[in-house]
Amino acid sequence: MTVLKTSMRNFFAHKGRMALSAIAVLLSVAFVCGTLVFTDTMNTTFDKLFQATSSDVTVSAKGSSDTGQTTSRTGKPPVMPASVLGEVRKAAGVQKAEGTVFSTAVTVVDHDLDKLSPSSGAPTIVGSWNGNDARTMKITSGAAPKGPGQIMVDEDTADKHHLKLGDEIGVITAVGTHHARVSGIATFTVTNPGAAIFYLDTKTAQQTLVGRTGVYTNVNVTAAKGVTDAQLKKNVTAELGHGYKVQTAKEVAKANQKSVESFLNVMRYAMLGFAGIAFLVGIFLIINTFSMLVAQRTREIGLMRAIGSSRGQVNRSVLVEALLLGVIGSVLGVGAGVGIAVGLMKLMGTMGMHLSTDDLTVAWTTPTVGLLLGVIVTVLAAYLPARRAGKVSPMAALREAGAPADAKAGLVRALIGLVLTGAGVASLYAAAEADKAKSGSGMLGLGVVLTLIGFVVIGPLLAGGLVRVLGAVMLRIFGPVGRMAERNALRNPRRTGATGAALMIGLALVACLSVVGSSMVASATDQLDKTVGTDFIIAPDNPQNGLINTQAVKAVKDTPGLERVTEYKVLDADLTTPDGHVSTKETINAADPTYAKDLRTKTVAGSLTDAYKPDSMSVFEGFAKKHGIKLGSTVTVDFKEGTRARLTVRAITSDDVLIDKGAMYASIATVAKYVPAGRMPLDDLVFASAKDGQQAAAYKALKSALHQYPAYTVRDQTDYKKALKDQIGQLLNMIYGLLALAIIVAVLGVVNTLALSVVERTREIGLMRAIGLSRRQLRRMIRLESVVIALFGALLGLGLGMGWGATAQKLLALEGLNVLEIPWPTIIAVFIGSAFVGLFAALIPAFRAARMNVLNAIATD
Repeated sequence: MTVLKTSMRNFFAHKGRMALSAIAVLLSVAFVCGTLVFTDTMNTTFDKLFQATSSDVTVSAKGSSDTGQTTSRTGKPPVMPASVLGEVRKAAGVQKAEGTVFSTAVTVVDHDLDKLSPSSGAPTIVGSWNGNDARTMKITSGAAPKGPGQIMVDEDTADKHHLKLGDEIGVITAVGTHHARVSGIATFTVTNPGAAIFYLDTKTAQQTLVGRTGVYTNVNVTAAKGVTDAQLKKNVTAELGHGYKVQTAKEVAKANQKSVESFLNVMRYAMLGFAGIAFLVGIFLIINTFSMLVAQRTREIGLMRAIGSSRGQVNRSVLVEALLLGVIGSVLGVGAGVGIAVGLMKLMGTMGMHLSTDDLTVAWTTPTVGLLLGVIVTVLAAYLPARRAGKVSPMAALREAGAPADAKAGLVRALIGLVLTGAGVASLYAAAEADKAKSGSGMLGLGVVLTLIGFVVIGPLLAGGLVRVLGAVMLRIFGPVGRMAERNALRNPRRTGATGAALMIGLALVACLSVVGSSMVASATDQLDKTVGTDFIIAPDNPQNGLINTQAVKAVKDTPGLERVTEYKVLDADLTTPDGHVSTKETINAADPTYAKDLRTKTVAGSLTDAYKPDSMSVFEGFAKKHGIKLGSTVTVDFKEGTRARLTVRAITSDDVLIDKGAMYASIATVAKYVPAGRMPLDDLVFASAKDGQQAAAYKALKSALHQYPAYTVRDQTDYKKALKDQIGQLLNMIYGLLALAIIVAVLGVVNTLALSVVERTREIGLMRAIGLSRRQLRRMIRLESVVIALFGALLGLGLGMGWGATAQKLLALEGLNVLEIPWPTIIAVFIGSAFVGLFAALIPAFRAARMNVLNAIATD
């Protein structure tokens, strides 16, 4: 009980300092709990949607995916004859069966040709209105579509794009463009996470999505009373045979959940990773807080030891304080986590993914994980300071508080730090010299961990040198005030090192990612300049579901001012090599012969132009070596959409490329001999080159020609480079935003360190004020101390991060990313920004120090 009372008294005696540490725990726990609640809520939302929208049994074509989305490279959904519907109805246990048609390989536009697709990345679905959809959607305005001139839209999409009854809509598919007017608006009775859904009548949907009537993508089957889904599936399969895919509602829902789960897992683990980084930074803050509190209470602890307190009691007293801190911070963090989850749901709502708070899911494991994590991390972080407190002897009561640390312990720490750093540098060097990316990535990870730990351990030693350098460069110009700020930062190198290390972690990751991102952009740009010989690239906005339809290709070919147009398709095939090996799930990149000019790919044998001769192909270097392929070898190609071909290898391309690495080429004319016209894939890309001197006019003409096809974008090389840079930049900005949490916690660490150091130097500050130091000079001294600590952390972090980034680029070079680029503007901006971080962190401690009563400060014991 005495230990608990002492702990409670000390805890509340320093509640301001504890509050800052509690905020670090709170933020870290909140991020973990918020991530778990958010992803659990998304799972609940999707589970309800999939369960509600699945019929008892669904029959689909054999080639369709488990989730029912379009898989065909022709841009049309896999279909089955309408006769299947009649056969299904004959099966025992069928109450009702209905044929439907739908596709996700569509682009829907309004009358101004603005796309109506979700901005969240959710699919755009066009299908036939059917009874199964009527179970989960209610027509709230207008009526269901009847005839080719009518279309119905979901309410969320209508609200977002301000659609109303009678508005014209265009549906762009592989078949062509179909125009209709809004006849009705339907509202989901369950949460729609953000898909844009449009309905046509069945006959119009068949003609628009497939190009012919008499076919269905799905047959939705409802079980008769008393018949289970499993029994119904068995009966339907018995009636149809095994030529179709038959799934129960549970199987369809599970497949859909699995496809969403991969996305959610990436999001969950990424956010939890950043929460872990924030926890790591928070550990330094907690260690610093308790170390300084123990140092300030050296005399008090010595007196406790003198009157009979044992080592264990003193140790437990500090740990109980940490336990209180962990519990309070974790409880508040769990509550804040739910708030973060709701905030994330609202944010996703602005991006088009609608999540209802009615589905807010807080599993019992979430607060349990948050509490355990927060408490355990806090107590572990306080263990070293608690152990140090337990070692305080009764004689310490006769010494000044905050006695210097053990020199021997400092030497041992420095040696351990040097060994760890050396091992880390050796690992990074081994990673840079690796000849395979897979083996090198393991060494890179080891090097990152070892150098990070090494820098943390060696921090006090580095603080002594770097702070002096920074002081000489920046602080001496401020005269005596600057020199005092430098000496204050050097007074306790261990504390300065720990505070700087907290900031170092976040900035090291920022620097590393900046180097990697800049190098990727520079490498891709360099490859584009060296290898791409075309002026314009026409590509779908959404490559996952988009292919370029024949009407758009014709519009490109009819554009004036073009010297050549190259089509580029991808076909699935199985390859049988001369060594008898059958390589499944390979792809053949079929293009016009002019592609050899559009992409100047290096070859190690033969000429790429020859690969476009009749019944010829190319293979890439690694594949050729693995299977003993040489020029003149024959490869048997079984096209998934066609028949068997025997093609002669006329070229072997280099693996030392970035664009189209690992591609195997053949001409479209060769492929057309073995793949029927009706099953020939649409183009993935189209390349166009202008006649000499007509680039600007041709670019404008191409934009105009494809204006009515907004699903496709025309880019010249400048546009392509910008798009690549923007894409990587958006990813980095998102990561920087998440890393901001760690930097916020690090700023709290600087605030806490300064606040405690001000208390530690209360008498000293009073004496300086008494001999003439003004309030303004005192505030400046504390601000300069904060700035130099922040810049010390920035130097460590940026230097470490650039080293990691440069090593990572060496591994990326094995994949064709050969250019190392250090983004100096970003590095310099971050370094300068760190100085402002230091200034901001010092505002409150400097203000409080300046308001001290001089006489009371001098009288402080």
